[in-house]
Amino acid sequence: MKTKIQELFKKMYGDGASFFASPGRVNLIGEHTDYNLGFVLPGAIDKAIYVGVKPNDGQKCRIHSVDYDQSIEMDLHGEKPAQQWARYIYGVVQEMEKRGALIRPFDMTFGGDVPLGAGLSSSAALESAVGFALNTVYNLGFSREQLAKIGQMTEHNYVGVRCGIMDQFASLFGDHGKVIRLDCRSLEYKLEPFDPTGCKVVLFDTQVKHSLASSEYNVRRAQCEAGVAVILKHVGGIESLRDVTLEMLNTYKNEMDDVVYRRCSFVINENQRVLDACDALEKGDYATFGEKMNGSHDGLSKWYEVSCEELNFLADLGHRNSGVLGARMMGGGFGGCTINLVRDAAYADYLAEVTDKFTHRFGKAPRIIEVNISQGAHQIR
Repeated sequence: MKTKIQELFKKMYGDGASFFASPGRVNLIGEHTDYNLGFVLPGAIDKAIYVGVKPNDGQKCRIHSVDYDQSIEMDLHGEKPAQQWARYIYGVVQEMEKRGALIRPFDMTFGGDVPLGAGLSSSAALESAVGFALNTVYNLGFSREQLAKIGQMTEHNYVGVRCGIMDQFASLFGDHGKVIRLDCRSLEYKLEPFDPTGCKVVLFDTQVKHSLASSEYNVRRAQCEAGVAVILKHVGGIESLRDVTLEMLNTYKNEMDDVVYRRCSFVINENQRVLDACDALEKGDYATFGEKMNGSHDGLSKWYEVSCEELNFLADLGHRNSGVLGARMMGGGFGGCTINLVRDAAYADYLAEVTDKFTHRFGKAPRIIEVNISQGAHQIR
């Protein structure tokens, strides 16, 4: 794809472009903790959005999407584009200019190999690639953290998705052989070692669409806030579930709905699982890391109730197989992927088993996506 972008840019707009890449991401553990200001553990992957860009002498930007095979001309100070994909680029420019940048019209081609619809954050990869590219070409001086916020605000203000910052952060800060322990409250982060020698990371995409995800997401968020409101009656300084201990929760559980209690209990335990998983990585203990992944799925399916039959089926296959260190649903839930840490020696047989049993049960095979933890946003030389 990188070569295709380079060749197409030259054909359409001539020489002199600079080229950049920014990856999709996986989240190893820490689900539904971000909006509760807790911890997550994402990593950039070896599938990315590639961007070629060069300032032009015209009044408008000329942009070509390889994936959609569409070209547009865009006025940087005009109306928001009709095409959804173009709004990400338009939004990044607007958010940069809000922060004092001056961006002249440019030519751009972009495309990628981040699988769409699998929860690997192709949109954040696009925002990060465009932001990183414009920041470099126009020498704007934004930090990677500022670029992550620019991408997040693009989603909020120009796409209509009120996302957290994890996806953009992972796309910009990722590194080979490292995952990112991100504190979603302070945005402090630490690169943790991730080099599971003798194992592979593989995703099984159920290809079930997240039909309930947006409505149930809002319900879960409200339930978490309801639990915090109960605790706040008795304990000062509580701003989110990040500030609540299990001891606090259990002390006042009789004052809250049982479902609210279960939701809050999951989030508090999930935050601790992320920290415990990071301790295991620092010791090179991937067996314990896998156990934390399994515990995350159990909590998501039974306590937070955001899984679905297909996800549970896949996770259960992993939990029963001695060659699989960890298996859990990844993302908002009600569809999407499981993420699995599988021993090399068991890998081929396990993929065959999953394909056969899932197809037999649900009538179609899961999509298999192999990923490696890789580099964040960078310029292609």
